[in-house]
Amino acid sequence: MLSKISIRFAAALLAFAVIAAQADVAIAQAYPTKSIRIMVPFPPGGSTDAMARSLAAELSKALGQPVVVENKAGANGNIGSGDIAKAAPDGYSLLLSGVGTNAINHSLYPSMSYDSLRDFEHISLLAEGPNVLIVNPNFAAKSIPELVAMAKAQPGKLNYGSNGNGSSGRLAMEMLRQATGMDMVHVPYKGGGPSMLALLAGEVPMLFTNQDHALPQVKAGKARAIGVASLKRNPAYPDVPTIAEQGVPGFSAVSWFGLSAPAKTPPDVIKKLHAETLKILNQPEFKARLESTGFVVVGSTPEQFRAFVQAENEKWGKAVKASGATVE
Repeated sequence: MLSKISIRFAAALLAFAVIAAQADVAIAQAYPTKSIRIMVPFPPGGSTDAMARSLAAELSKALGQPVVVENKAGANGNIGSGDIAKAAPDGYSLLLSGVGTNAINHSLYPSMSYDSLRDFEHISLLAEGPNVLIVNPNFAAKSIPELVAMAKAQPGKLNYGSNGNGSSGRLAMEMLRQATGMDMVHVPYKGGGPSMLALLAGEVPMLFTNQDHALPQVKAGKARAIGVASLKRNPAYPDVPTIAEQGVPGFSAVSWFGLSAPAKTPPDVIKKLHAETLKILNQPEFKARLESTGFVVVGSTPEQFRAFVQAENEKWGKAVKASGATVE
């Protein structure tokens, strides 16, 4: 039989749990009572920054409080992401997470100040956009099979550019190389701007880059898209077949955006942020704005987003290991 002390202790624990639950509900009902920041762990002006600012403007209207974007670049996104991982779990510090900061970097860097699964509550996958393989208009290959044939006919002679050693574009090419047996030479550049200029100038004949970055050049005829790295054709590139369609089954290398919060943020706050985020993603104008640049709006449950992050860590980890890329 339980002693009176044990019964009293159990009752005290139950009372404490009830009080804590009531406190969480009260916090969520009041939330937010002040401004919220969304961390972009990159400089202003890129795709991540644009997504954050679009989302922040709509969240501010929905929540009735200012939602401001903070840019803190460095270490391929690790510095800003690490700040949010260590921030107070109260719903007032959020992260615009992505494939680099929450997947690729974990295999690329020998040590990290945060863990993408342990240190975050993942609210929703917002949108994803494929890498696109583009070539200089003067390059002979007009399809993936033609490229593979050229590369195999002259192993080690063809070059490809990238936005940097650990970029998703470099790793997408590594996955394609592994899948097809191509032997090519990697030429890294310091970011998307320099790599695109190199392609347009003919310094390198090809590169993988984000679909929104490639689109203006493709539309202008300054670059030619020969393969989309998603399982379905992209609305912005309706006439460009996927790489999977062109003889590489299951090939997928997409960039993505998500909204995340520090671990232990109250569940009801996460629930509120998730609900408002999904409403925004379903707004016709917001959705159309993203889709015009080739992004595919997703929207997911927190559970689905967490499973997605875990799968992305595993997939990109294999690509990083195969490439031999590392950053000190």
